[in-house]
Amino acid sequence: MSDQQVRMVVLSTDDLDASIAFYTETLGFTLKFRDGAHYAALDGGSITLALATAVDHPIHGQVVVGIRTDDVDGAAKAVEENGGGIVKGPYDDAHERRAVVYDNKGNGLVFYKPLAR
Repeated sequence: MSDQQVRMVVLSTDDLDASIAFYTETLGFTLKFRDGAHYAALDGGSITLALATAVDHPIHGQVVVGIRTDDVDGAAKAVEENGGGIVKGPYDDAHERRAVVYDNKGNGLVFYKPLAR
């Protein structure tokens, strides 16, 4: 299996402004990036803490762990072959190759690899 790194945790929100305010003002996280009213990335040190509405959340309503990998397709296949399931993918979006999966206990994972530019 390729190199795997947990790089992101995605939390659900139905009010991005309120969630950003909570995490920046109450907990002191720094806002790294915001995409409209549906996605924000906060600096969590070595891990990005992402806030997403249903528009951008891979499995809205669940905490999802983002795993950067060199082989999105292989990771998704391994999950499926070992009791997990594929929700979406593998597929390319505007910035990265992704696969949204459940592990063998129903926890949400997103495997991703930035696309070559």
